[in-house]
Amino acid sequence: MSTHLVGGGRDRSLHRAVYGPFRAEAAEHAAVRSAAVPEIGVVVVHEPDADGQADLDWFGSALAACGDVRCRPLAVPEGGELAPEAVSGLDGLLVAGGLTPAYAAALGPAADAVRALVAGGAPYLGFSAGAAVATGRALVGGFRLGGTVVTAEDNGEECDELIVVDGLGLVEPAVDVHAAQWGTLTRLVAAVGAGLVPAGVAVDEGTVLVLDADGTARVAGAGQVWWVEPAGDGVRVRRQVAAG
Repeated sequence: MSTHLVGGGRDRSLHRAVYGPFRAEAAEHAAVRSAAVPEIGVVVVHEPDADGQADLDWFGSALAACGDVRCRPLAVPEGGELAPEAVSGLDGLLVAGGLTPAYAAALGPAADAVRALVAGGAPYLGFSAGAAVATGRALVGGFRLGGTVVTAEDNGEECDELIVVDGLGLVEPAVDVHAAQWGTLTRLVAAVGAGLVPAGVAVDEGTVLVLDADGTARVAGAGQVWWVEPAGDGVRVRRQVAAG
């Protein structure tokens, strides 16, 4: 199945374009086990003084707008960890957004289980932080490189220098999000240029990049994605827009 990378944004009019392909793949997986309705896990890493319920409800509503679905809430407090067995038997896994380093830490212990789930045919959708941690080497924060500012300080995720950690290993390129809206493309360009990550893709809000198992890349939604690759002494950036 596919990995769906959403660049953030909460425009309800885009629910079907952004979440519809993921929900459809989860339904296909459910059909294989003769289930009429797909069960999708929704991971929310929340602040210690909250419960994550508002985000769980929002993503549940987004999925329900695309068809019948049963959601398994997987709320994890910042500093906690997602148990590997929590994703067992799912038809799809949606990982929400928030503080990206906290998501990387929370999902790390379940990385093998998530990869096995996807290898078994269940799709993965990452929203914002959930997209950033889907890769093997995840750019999870920071706004400076070698002391030089490469994006707005508000994009730093409570980090100063760029931080790259182990991610889930579902896709190869590093992923940055809110590209056009927050100006994070420059951070990804800097990271690739410095060799912190081998290559990357930045995704706009209201936009999903779908990476199929065969390497096909499809874009849907309101925006575009920006591929960043090494090129000689610098980097090359190419733009991909939604088809049709």
